[in-house]
Amino acid sequence: MLAPLASVLLALPAHATFVDPRDMADLSIEELANIQITSVSKQPERLGAAAASVFVITTDDIRRSGAGSIPEALRLAPNLHVAQSASAAYAISARGLNGSNNSAPNKLLVLIDGRSVYSPFFSGVFWDAQDLMLDDIERIEVVSGPGGTLWGVNAVNGVISIITRSAADTIGSLATIQGGTRGAQAAFRHGWSTPRGAWRVYGKHLDAGHTALGDGARVNDARHQSQVGFRADWRFDAGQASLNGSAYRGASQQPAPGLISVDGSNLQLGTVDTTGANLAASWTRRLADGSELSLQGYLDHTQRSVPPTFSERLNIADIQFQHALRALGSHRIVWGANYRRSWDEVTNSDTIAFLPARVGQSWSSLFAQDEIALRDRLRLTAGARIERNDYTGNEFLPTLRLSWQAAPSHSVWAGASRTVRAPSRLDADAYVPGKPPYLLRGGLRVRSEVASVLELGYRGQPLPGLSYSATLFHNDYDHLRTQEIDPTRTFIVFDSLMEGRANGIEMWGSYQATPAWRLSAGFTALHQNMQLKPGSNDLAGPGIVGKDPSHTMQLRSAYSLARGKDIEIAVRKVAALAQQAVPGYTAVDARFGWQVTPDLEVSVTAQNVNGGHPEYGPAATRAEIPRSVALKLVWGM
Repeated sequence: MLAPLASVLLALPAHATFVDPRDMADLSIEELANIQITSVSKQPERLGAAAASVFVITTDDIRRSGAGSIPEALRLAPNLHVAQSASAAYAISARGLNGSNNSAPNKLLVLIDGRSVYSPFFSGVFWDAQDLMLDDIERIEVVSGPGGTLWGVNAVNGVISIITRSAADTIGSLATIQGGTRGAQAAFRHGWSTPRGAWRVYGKHLDAGHTALGDGARVNDARHQSQVGFRADWRFDAGQASLNGSAYRGASQQPAPGLISVDGSNLQLGTVDTTGANLAASWTRRLADGSELSLQGYLDHTQRSVPPTFSERLNIADIQFQHALRALGSHRIVWGANYRRSWDEVTNSDTIAFLPARVGQSWSSLFAQDEIALRDRLRLTAGARIERNDYTGNEFLPTLRLSWQAAPSHSVWAGASRTVRAPSRLDADAYVPGKPPYLLRGGLRVRSEVASVLELGYRGQPLPGLSYSATLFHNDYDHLRTQEIDPTRTFIVFDSLMEGRANGIEMWGSYQATPAWRLSAGFTALHQNMQLKPGSNDLAGPGIVGKDPSHTMQLRSAYSLARGKDIEIAVRKVAALAQQAVPGYTAVDARFGWQVTPDLEVSVTAQNVNGGHPEYGPAATRAEIPRSVALKLVWGM
């Protein structure tokens, strides 16, 4: 299927100027600390000054790693646990709770250019539907820890913000072709400038083959997906505006036990068909008094058919307003409002039903945050959001952060926050089987899951070529979801009768050993303890802690052999998962890249060089993530 697209790539116009992604990357340790990020305060600030645990994945990090998808790129963040169970099935979390006995990971908010891709249908992210031309990503900001004050409910254990490059930075044409033992993909992009701005369009197609179980049996998870999109940016004397959109269509074979598995059933799993389209616009204007107004809105349509269990059609409209006031003495205030409306329609089956089948929901919120300069090097940030949802009403999401710049290259910060995960349709409206008598009768008693979080962090550069960050955290959870047997012992319901704690540390650093050689390392350790509250009989509930490793480690070495030639070697070590007896593993990846000419780069990437391994899920159905090799050509014109 790649041949027609390859022909299109080869026919792209040859008069455009190639923009080498390394013109914007290959940053020094000092320059990395000065990267402007927006996920922590919703205003541009230096990474080195942010009072939060933030790791930034740059465009050059992605290129050097050889990542072929967004989840693979997220493996670069040491503060994330990325676990793959099938070709396009991932469980991704920060600071634990990477799924439960009856739900996928649901406490990590994911944004693409400010558009939330966190589904209110099942509280989580359909990673198979999230695709971009990776060369167009400017950076990925990975914030581990609560972000509810600025981003709303569901930003409990972290926020991932994927930010694409301005169209002005992608003038010219670019084509990529990648093929290997696990599949192939091809993409093209063309950008051009106008008197007031710039545009780009892109297209992408991928084919991924089957994986296999540990015994060699085939897993039915082959997939293909096509996507097209565009972005336009305009600059004005006092502001800027942006418009972007995309549309995709994909099909994936459905591996056992299926997206929604029902014990005791022998379902004939069919192909999962997905389609979607979105359109987003943003506008920012600087006012004469020094304040700044911004407005963003988007429309998002997704459709997913999962035979024989259900199909869903979801439409979302979202609008966000923000006002950053001019500095008022020692105060730097930002406030804003957000309104979201969804229209969700589910086609039920004999296996499962969502009742009612059609639901319209709305979320509205108002937030404010004040950054106060107590002294020259001491800042206090206080903020709160009030957000209303249809299931639990009003939720209060406060935060308090203190940051001390102990020296020009050293900062210490502390934070205290309260955040929540609001129920989804899967929590409240699910009935099994699809017709009475029901074994599962929804979750009308489900409450919002609450996390109270304390953090203490340090970020610094003790030597010119060395930087590191470390964060200690303590999470208190309440009202975690449980699965309860009714007193009549004839059916079960979802409830919120579990509580617990999580303590951990996350740290990472980089060392520029020589001008041509950079070493990066990361480490996390996590201890969780969950208990049932009085009245619960969900004996399996506390076992959710077994879906997280007690520790993870990674080491990356990036070396420039000569001008235009570089090699990266990465080693990841992940401890065993107690639940479903997933053994610990060590993975070794390597990539060699050669800039043959200013317009052509050739690279070879090998993943799991030391052999395949499982990462997540029950032994009977989880894929063995295999050793693989891929060749990639990047041609700029």
